Amino acid sequence: MTRAWVLHPDITSDRSRRAAHPALAEAIALAGALPGLEVVDGTVVRLPKPQPGKLFGSGKIIELEHLFKEHDVELVLVDGPVTPVQQRNLEKAWGVKLLDRTGLILEIFSDRAATREGVLQVEMAALSYQRTRLVRAWTHLERQRGGLGFVGGPGETQIEADRRAIDDQLVNLRRQLDKVVRTRSLHRAARAKVPYPIVALVGYTNAGKSTLFNRLTGADVMAKDMLFATLDPTMRAVKLPNGPDVILSDTVGFISDLPTELVAAFRATLEEVLAADLILHVRDISHAATEDQAQDVRDILNTLGVTDTTPLLELWNKIDAMDPEARGAAEARAERDDGVFAISALTGDGLDPLMAAVNRLLEGDRREDTLHLGFDEGRKRAWLFDKSLVETEAQDENGYTLRVRWSAKEARQFETL
Repeated sequence: MTRAWVLHPDITSDRSRRAAHPALAEAIALAGALPGLEVVDGTVVRLPKPQPGKLFGSGKIIELEHLFKEHDVELVLVDGPVTPVQQRNLEKAWGVKLLDRTGLILEIFSDRAATREGVLQVEMAALSYQRTRLVRAWTHLERQRGGLGFVGGPGETQIEADRRAIDDQLVNLRRQLDKVVRTRSLHRAARAKVPYPIVALVGYTNAGKSTLFNRLTGADVMAKDMLFATLDPTMRAVKLPNGPDVILSDTVGFISDLPTELVAAFRATLEEVLAADLILHVRDISHAATEDQAQDVRDILNTLGVTDTTPLLELWNKIDAMDPEARGAAEARAERDDGVFAISALTGDGLDPLMAAVNRLLEGDRREDTLHLGFDEGRKRAWLFDKSLVETEAQDENGYTLRVRWSAKEARQFETL
């Protein structure tokens, strides 16, 4: 087991030790999500001004060096951005390996990726990250001088060769990932022809999305009390009570300061959210930082291009983990807001009202229309009967006249047939 220590640089707090600090607690949980690590402890380091060369001041670096040696620390995890130069200097000063927040999340994703698509996305994100970490360290690795005589500058350095090799790998991975994107596009097009509404579960990591997914679908998706238990999207058909069949999609969990490399790499996966007819934002309402987590999710949805035109419901999950007084307050607040539901994915509490609301949103206001179909439009007629939309039907020499009762969404779906 590798002994690790977590540092959370804090430019606002005057606390220099671990405390009831939600950011430090999350960072320790992140570190604990990586197998083979023993998290010894964590420290909140007050940082009035980041130092360009070593991030921390010289006194703090010496203090932390003694701390790490005392506890035989081999790996230091910095919960924030660390430049390549800062990383190199701190590793040299402390004699340990160092990972910043982005590097740690990439390591976790690499460990969690199970499908070929997930592996591709993580590899691409990791290479994009590594490309920025190439630091000039050895001038003796410069290759033969370029140009003629003495006028040419240095030839290709080892850094440039490494960067070119990474670029070549990235090109290859993008080609493979493009195939995944095309496949997903074909799947979405096929679903549009079926067509079932798509309901996407989104939320902060470990908010309970997979547990809710399993309860609603009867599936057996891995659901554990751990960060990033789900990386690859899973989709299942669900029959709503007194409503239509829908496709429920479980997506990768979000996290604050999600590396931009991961947002870009996982866009193929997260495009399922863009195609959704309804988004269910699952929140761990029992978490101390639930408001901050919810804002992080909203920010990432905006980054992905999700607009206000897509209906969204907030699900305040894990009410079973709250004390009775806090639970009562949360349920009372949720009742006052039509777009919020207090639920427990573990026990099933509050799911019936939620499903009724999902049904109302997807069905919408229904209207009656009269349609005229020719004898050669049997496929459209069959679709209408299969959806139980036909109120009456009459036949004449030109075809069929049908009176249908449907929602605006069903009318749009009919037009695509």
